[in-house]
Amino acid sequence: MYPKMCERYICHLLSILTTYDRQSADVSLQILYIIYTEIYLILIMLSRTFSKFIKRSVSSVRIVEVGPRDGLQNEPKIVPATTKIELINRLSKTGLKNIEATSFVSAKWVPQMGDNAEVLQGIDKVDGISYPVLTPNLKGFESAIAAGAKEVAVFGAASESFTKKNVNCSIAESIERFKSVIDAAKEKNIKVRGYVSTVVGCPYEGKIKPSAVAMVSEKLFTMGCYEISLGDTIGVGTPGTFKEMLKEVLKVAPADKFAVHCHDTYGQALPNILTSLEFDIAVVDASVSGLGGCPYARGASGNAATEDVVYMLHGCGVKTGIDLELLIDAGKFICEELGRQSESKVNRATRKIKPKL
Repeated sequence: MYPKMCERYICHLLSILTTYDRQSADVSLQILYIIYTEIYLILIMLSRTFSKFIKRSVSSVRIVEVGPRDGLQNEPKIVPATTKIELINRLSKTGLKNIEATSFVSAKWVPQMGDNAEVLQGIDKVDGISYPVLTPNLKGFESAIAAGAKEVAVFGAASESFTKKNVNCSIAESIERFKSVIDAAKEKNIKVRGYVSTVVGCPYEGKIKPSAVAMVSEKLFTMGCYEISLGDTIGVGTPGTFKEMLKEVLKVAPADKFAVHCHDTYGQALPNILTSLEFDIAVVDASVSGLGGCPYARGASGNAATEDVVYMLHGCGVKTGIDLELLIDAGKFICEELGRQSESKVNRATRKIKPKL
Protein backbone atom coordinates (compact mmCIF):
# COMPACT_ATOMS: atom_id res chain seq x y z
CA MET A 1 0.00 0.00 0.00
CA TYR A 2 2.66 2.53 1.04
CA PRO A 3 4.98 2.04 -1.94
CA LYS A 4 2.04 2.58 -4.32
CA MET A 5 1.04 5.71 -2.42
CA CYS A 6 4.57 7.12 -2.72
CA GLU A 7 4.64 6.19 -6.39
CA ARG A 8 1.50 8.26 -6.97
CA TYR A 9 3.10 11.20 -5.17
CA ILE A 10 6.22 10.89 -7.31
CA CYS A 11 4.21 10.77 -10.54
CA HIS A 12 2.26 13.82 -9.42
CA LEU A 13 5.45 15.73 -8.66
CA LEU A 14 6.99 14.71 -11.98
CA SER A 15 3.99 16.05 -13.83
CA ILE A 16 4.38 19.37 -12.01
CA LEU A 17 8.12 19.57 -12.54
CA THR A 18 7.80 18.96 -16.30
CA THR A 19 5.73 22.15 -16.60
CA TYR A 20 8.70 24.22 -15.51
CA ASP A 21 11.80 25.08 -17.45
CA ARG A 22 14.72 23.00 -16.08
CA GLN A 23 16.66 26.19 -15.23
CA SER A 24 13.82 27.90 -13.43
CA ALA A 25 12.24 24.91 -11.70
CA ASP A 26 11.09 25.44 -8.17
CA VAL A 27 13.88 24.23 -5.87
CA SER A 28 11.41 23.21 -3.17
CA LEU A 29 9.63 20.90 -5.61
CA GLN A 30 12.91 19.29 -6.55
CA ILE A 31 13.67 18.69 -2.89
CA LEU A 32 10.23 17.15 -2.37
CA TYR A 33 10.80 14.91 -5.36
CA ILE A 34 14.07 13.67 -3.88
CA ILE A 35 12.47 13.09 -0.47
CA TYR A 36 9.55 11.10 -1.84
CA THR A 37 11.86 9.09 -4.07
CA GLU A 38 13.98 8.16 -1.05
CA ILE A 39 10.87 7.19 0.95
CA TYR A 40 9.65 5.06 -1.92
CA LEU A 41 12.95 3.19 -2.19
CA ILE A 42 13.15 2.65 1.56
CA LEU A 43 9.63 1.23 1.73
CA ILE A 44 10.33 -1.04 -1.22
CA MET A 45 13.36 -2.46 0.62
CA LEU A 46 11.37 -2.87 3.84
CA SER A 47 8.54 -4.65 2.06
CA ARG A 48 11.01 -7.07 0.49
CA THR A 49 12.64 -7.68 3.86
CA PHE A 50 9.33 -8.45 5.57
CA SER A 51 8.23 -10.60 2.65
CA LYS A 52 11.30 -12.76 3.14
CA PHE A 53 10.64 -12.89 6.88
CA ILE A 54 6.97 -13.85 6.55
CA LYS A 55 7.87 -16.78 4.31
CA ARG A 56 9.90 -18.28 7.12
CA SER A 57 8.46 -20.97 9.37
CA VAL A 58 8.62 -18.98 12.63
CA SER A 59 5.04 -18.33 13.70
CA SER A 60 5.63 -17.92 17.43
CA VAL A 61 8.49 -16.72 19.61
CA ARG A 62 9.33 -17.48 23.23
CA ILE A 63 10.57 -14.41 25.08
CA VAL A 64 13.05 -14.89 27.92
CA GLU A 65 12.66 -11.88 30.22
CA VAL A 66 16.06 -10.95 31.68
CA GLY A 67 15.24 -7.57 33.25
CA PRO A 68 15.12 -8.63 36.93
CA ARG A 69 18.63 -10.09 36.65
CA ASP A 70 20.61 -8.77 33.68
CA GLY A 71 18.83 -5.42 33.84
CA LEU A 72 18.82 -4.60 37.54
CA GLN A 73 22.35 -5.86 38.21
CA ASN A 74 23.63 -2.92 36.16
CA GLU A 75 21.72 -0.29 38.13
CA PRO A 76 24.00 2.17 39.98
CA LYS A 77 21.92 1.98 43.16
CA ILE A 78 20.68 -1.03 45.09
CA VAL A 79 17.08 -1.87 44.26
CA PRO A 80 15.12 -3.19 47.30
CA ALA A 81 14.21 -6.88 47.25
CA THR A 82 10.54 -5.96 47.67
CA THR A 83 10.67 -3.96 44.44
CA LYS A 84 12.33 -6.82 42.57
CA ILE A 85 9.73 -9.25 43.87
CA GLU A 86 6.88 -6.96 42.83
CA LEU A 87 8.40 -6.56 39.36
CA ILE A 88 8.72 -10.32 38.85
CA ASN A 89 5.17 -10.89 40.13
CA ARG A 90 3.86 -8.32 37.64
CA LEU A 91 5.84 -9.91 34.82
CA SER A 92 4.39 -13.30 35.77
CA LYS A 93 0.93 -11.97 34.90
CA THR A 94 1.87 -10.87 31.38
CA GLY A 95 2.02 -14.28 29.72
CA LEU A 96 5.81 -14.61 29.86
CA LYS A 97 6.97 -18.21 30.35
CA ASN A 98 10.61 -17.54 31.24
CA ILE A 99 11.66 -14.84 33.72
CA GLU A 100 15.29 -14.76 34.84
CA ALA A 101 14.93 -13.92 38.51
CA THR A 102 18.38 -13.22 39.96
CA SER A 103 22.04 -14.20 40.06
CA PHE A 104 23.82 -16.23 42.72
CA VAL A 105 27.13 -14.43 42.57
CA SER A 106 29.26 -12.91 45.30
CA ALA A 107 27.63 -9.82 46.79
CA LYS A 108 31.13 -8.39 47.03
CA TRP A 109 31.42 -8.26 43.24
CA VAL A 110 27.77 -7.72 42.32
CA PRO A 111 26.11 -6.05 45.33
CA GLN A 112 22.86 -5.51 43.38
CA MET A 113 22.29 -9.28 43.50
CA GLY A 114 23.12 -9.69 47.18
CA ASP A 115 19.45 -10.39 48.00
CA ASN A 116 19.24 -13.32 45.56
CA ALA A 117 17.80 -15.91 47.99
CA GLU A 118 15.28 -13.43 49.40
CA VAL A 119 14.04 -12.56 45.92
CA LEU A 120 13.81 -16.12 44.63
CA GLN A 121 11.98 -17.30 47.73
CA GLY A 122 9.76 -14.23 47.90
CA ILE A 123 8.20 -14.27 44.44
CA ASP A 124 4.83 -15.86 43.69
CA LYS A 125 5.87 -18.76 41.50
CA VAL A 126 3.28 -19.51 38.82
CA ASP A 127 2.80 -22.96 37.33
CA GLY A 128 4.09 -23.10 33.79
CA ILE A 129 6.61 -20.28 34.29
CA SER A 130 10.32 -20.94 34.67
CA TYR A 131 12.40 -18.67 36.93
CA PRO A 132 16.05 -19.45 36.03
CA VAL A 133 18.97 -17.95 37.93
CA LEU A 134 22.60 -17.35 36.97
CA THR A 135 25.13 -19.59 38.76
CA PRO A 136 28.73 -18.94 37.64
CA ASN A 137 30.28 -21.54 39.94
CA LEU A 138 29.48 -24.54 42.14
CA LYS A 139 29.10 -22.44 45.28
CA GLY A 140 26.53 -20.27 43.54
CA PHE A 141 24.74 -23.35 42.23
CA GLU A 142 24.48 -24.90 45.69
CA SER A 143 23.12 -21.63 47.12
CA ALA A 144 20.59 -21.41 44.31
CA ILE A 145 19.34 -24.95 44.87
CA ALA A 146 19.02 -24.29 48.60
CA ALA A 147 16.86 -21.26 47.74
CA GLY A 148 14.58 -23.37 45.52
CA ALA A 149 15.97 -22.84 41.99
CA LYS A 150 14.66 -25.26 39.35
CA GLU A 151 16.72 -23.98 36.43
CA VAL A 152 20.15 -22.35 36.26
CA ALA A 153 22.37 -20.66 33.69
CA VAL A 154 26.12 -20.50 33.10
CA PHE A 155 27.92 -17.69 31.30
CA GLY A 156 30.80 -17.92 28.82
CA ALA A 157 32.33 -15.72 26.12
CA ALA A 158 33.72 -16.09 22.61
CA SER A 159 36.51 -13.59 23.29
CA GLU A 160 39.74 -14.60 25.05
CA SER A 161 40.44 -11.01 26.14
CA PHE A 162 36.94 -10.48 27.48
CA THR A 163 37.13 -13.74 29.43
CA LYS A 164 40.51 -12.88 30.95
CA LYS A 165 39.36 -9.39 31.93
CA ASN A 166 36.20 -10.70 33.58
CA VAL A 167 37.12 -14.03 35.18
CA ASN A 168 40.92 -13.97 34.91
CA CYS A 169 41.27 -17.17 32.89
CA SER A 170 41.14 -18.46 29.32
CA ILE A 171 38.00 -19.56 27.49
CA ALA A 172 39.00 -23.21 27.92
CA GLU A 173 39.56 -22.74 31.66
CA SER A 174 36.25 -20.90 32.11
CA ILE A 175 34.36 -23.69 30.36
CA GLU A 176 36.06 -26.26 32.57
CA ARG A 177 34.80 -24.35 35.62
CA PHE A 178 31.24 -24.76 34.37
CA LYS A 179 31.64 -28.52 34.21
CA SER A 180 31.18 -28.94 37.96
CA VAL A 181 28.02 -26.85 37.86
CA ILE A 182 26.54 -28.75 34.92
CA ASP A 183 27.48 -32.13 36.40
CA ALA A 184 25.86 -31.21 39.71
CA ALA A 185 22.77 -30.01 37.86
CA LYS A 186 22.48 -33.30 35.99
CA GLU A 187 22.50 -35.19 39.28
CA LYS A 188 19.56 -33.12 40.51
CA ASN A 189 17.70 -33.03 37.16
CA ILE A 190 18.13 -29.26 36.97
CA LYS A 191 18.03 -27.69 33.50
CA VAL A 192 21.05 -25.62 32.49
CA ARG A 193 20.96 -22.80 29.96
CA GLY A 194 24.19 -21.46 28.51
CA TYR A 195 25.13 -17.90 27.56
CA VAL A 196 27.85 -17.00 25.08
CA SER A 197 28.70 -13.31 25.16
CA THR A 198 30.63 -11.12 22.67
CA VAL A 199 29.32 -13.15 19.71
CA VAL A 200 30.03 -10.47 17.09
CA GLY A 201 32.23 -7.91 18.81
CA CYS A 202 34.46 -7.43 21.84
CA PRO A 203 35.50 -4.17 23.56
CA TYR A 204 39.10 -5.41 23.58
CA GLU A 205 39.52 -7.51 20.43
CA GLY A 206 37.05 -5.92 18.05
CA LYS A 207 35.35 -8.28 15.63
CA ILE A 208 34.94 -11.88 16.82
CA LYS A 209 35.34 -14.80 14.45
CA PRO A 210 32.09 -16.79 14.03
CA SER A 211 34.13 -19.98 14.41
CA ALA A 212 35.01 -18.95 17.98
CA VAL A 213 31.31 -18.58 18.83
CA ALA A 214 30.57 -21.97 17.30
CA MET A 215 33.39 -23.59 19.27
CA VAL A 216 32.20 -22.31 22.66
CA SER A 217 28.58 -23.17 21.84
CA GLU A 218 29.50 -26.71 20.86
CA LYS A 219 31.40 -27.27 24.10
CA LEU A 220 28.48 -26.02 26.20
CA PHE A 221 26.07 -28.29 24.31
CA THR A 222 28.40 -31.24 24.77
CA MET A 223 28.57 -30.56 28.52
CA GLY A 224 24.78 -30.61 28.82
CA CYS A 225 23.24 -27.16 28.20
CA TYR A 226 19.78 -27.51 26.68
CA GLU A 227 19.88 -24.07 25.02
CA ILE A 228 22.49 -21.45 24.16
CA SER A 229 21.76 -17.72 24.19
CA LEU A 230 23.98 -15.79 21.78
CA GLY A 231 24.75 -12.37 23.24
CA ASP A 232 25.82 -9.23 21.41
CA THR A 233 27.26 -7.85 24.63
CA ILE A 234 28.24 -4.38 23.43
CA GLY A 235 25.52 -4.03 20.82
CA VAL A 236 27.79 -3.58 17.79
CA GLY A 237 26.14 -6.26 15.68
CA THR A 238 24.29 -5.59 12.44
CA PRO A 239 22.11 -7.89 10.30
CA GLY A 240 25.21 -8.51 8.18
CA THR A 241 27.47 -9.61 11.05
CA PHE A 242 24.62 -11.57 12.65
CA LYS A 243 24.05 -13.53 9.45
CA GLU A 244 27.73 -14.34 9.23
CA MET A 245 27.79 -15.54 12.83
CA LEU A 246 24.55 -17.55 12.65
CA LYS A 247 25.58 -19.39 9.49
CA GLU A 248 28.61 -20.75 11.35
CA VAL A 249 26.88 -21.43 14.67
CA LEU A 250 24.00 -23.36 13.08
CA LYS A 251 26.54 -25.92 11.84
CA VAL A 252 26.90 -26.95 15.49
CA ALA A 253 23.22 -27.44 16.39
CA PRO A 254 19.76 -26.75 14.93
CA ALA A 255 18.04 -23.38 15.31
CA ASP A 256 15.68 -24.61 18.04
CA LYS A 257 18.69 -24.97 20.35
CA PHE A 258 19.59 -21.28 20.19
CA ALA A 259 18.33 -17.93 21.44
CA VAL A 260 19.55 -14.41 20.74
CA HIS A 261 20.34 -11.71 23.29
CA CYS A 262 20.71 -8.33 21.60
CA HIS A 263 21.83 -5.02 23.06
CA ASP A 264 20.60 -1.81 21.44
CA THR A 265 23.73 0.34 21.74
CA TYR A 266 23.65 1.31 18.06
CA GLY A 267 19.92 0.84 17.52
CA GLN A 268 20.40 -2.55 15.86
CA ALA A 269 18.65 -4.86 18.35
CA LEU A 270 15.33 -5.18 16.49
CA PRO A 271 16.91 -5.61 13.03
CA ASN A 272 19.22 -8.28 14.47
CA ILE A 273 16.28 -10.10 16.06
CA LEU A 274 14.41 -10.08 12.75
CA THR A 275 17.53 -11.41 11.04
CA SER A 276 17.71 -14.24 13.59
CA LEU A 277 14.10 -15.16 12.88
CA GLU A 278 15.04 -15.52 9.21
CA PHE A 279 17.33 -18.34 10.42
CA ASP A 280 14.37 -19.92 12.30
CA ILE A 281 15.63 -18.95 15.76
CA ALA A 282 12.46 -18.53 17.81
CA VAL A 283 13.75 -17.66 21.30
CA VAL A 284 14.61 -14.05 22.13
CA ASP A 285 16.04 -12.58 25.35
CA ALA A 286 14.73 -9.13 26.20
CA SER A 287 14.57 -6.80 29.19
CA VAL A 288 11.46 -4.93 30.30
CA SER A 289 11.83 -1.22 29.44
CA GLY A 290 15.34 -1.91 28.16
CA LEU A 291 16.80 -2.28 31.66
CA GLY A 292 20.52 -2.89 31.74
CA GLY A 293 23.45 -1.79 29.67
CA CYS A 294 27.06 -2.52 29.00
CA PRO A 295 29.80 -0.87 31.10
CA TYR A 296 32.22 -1.24 28.18
CA ALA A 297 30.25 0.88 25.68
CA ARG A 298 29.65 4.55 26.47
CA GLY A 299 26.04 5.56 25.92
CA ALA A 300 24.84 1.97 25.63
CA SER A 301 21.07 1.94 25.96
CA GLY A 302 20.95 -1.56 27.30
CA ASN A 303 19.12 -4.71 26.31
CA ALA A 304 16.43 -4.88 23.68
CA ALA A 305 13.26 -3.61 25.39
CA THR A 306 10.71 -6.41 25.80
CA GLU A 307 7.84 -4.05 24.97
CA ASP A 308 9.48 -3.08 21.66
CA VAL A 309 10.26 -6.69 20.75
CA VAL A 310 6.69 -7.85 21.49
CA TYR A 311 5.15 -4.90 19.61
CA MET A 312 7.29 -5.66 16.56
CA LEU A 313 6.56 -9.39 16.61
CA HIS A 314 2.82 -8.92 17.03
CA GLY A 315 2.88 -6.45 14.15
CA CYS A 316 4.53 -9.13 12.00
CA GLY A 317 1.87 -11.67 12.92
CA VAL A 318 4.20 -13.64 15.19
CA LYS A 319 2.63 -14.93 18.41
CA THR A 320 4.29 -14.46 21.81
CA GLY A 321 1.43 -15.19 24.22
CA ILE A 322 2.21 -11.91 25.98
CA ASP A 323 -0.29 -9.22 26.98
CA LEU A 324 1.43 -6.05 25.77
CA GLU A 325 -0.58 -3.69 28.00
CA LEU A 326 0.31 -5.63 31.16
CA LEU A 327 3.94 -5.71 30.03
CA ILE A 328 3.91 -1.94 29.52
CA ASP A 329 2.45 -1.49 33.01
CA ALA A 330 5.26 -3.60 34.49
CA GLY A 331 7.80 -1.44 32.65
CA LYS A 332 6.22 1.75 33.93
CA PHE A 333 6.26 0.37 37.47
CA ILE A 334 9.98 -0.40 37.56
CA CYS A 335 10.96 2.86 35.83
CA GLU A 336 8.97 4.86 38.38
CA GLU A 337 10.73 2.94 41.14
CA LEU A 338 14.11 3.70 39.57
CA GLY A 339 13.19 7.34 39.00
CA ARG A 340 13.92 7.47 35.29
CA GLN A 341 12.13 7.14 31.98
CA SER A 342 11.73 3.89 30.11
CA GLU A 343 14.21 2.97 27.39
CA SER A 344 11.33 1.34 25.52
CA LYS A 345 9.99 3.45 22.67
CA VAL A 346 6.68 1.59 22.85
CA ASN A 347 6.39 2.29 26.57
CA ARG A 348 7.05 6.00 26.04
CA ALA A 349 4.61 6.23 23.15
CA THR A 350 1.77 4.50 24.99
CA ARG A 351 1.80 6.97 27.84
CA LYS A 352 -0.48 8.98 25.58
CA ILE A 353 -1.91 6.44 23.13
CA LYS A 354 -2.63 2.72 23.17
CA PRO A 355 -1.97 1.13 19.79
CA LYS A 356 -4.35 -1.62 18.68
CA LEU A 357 -2.68 -4.46 16.83
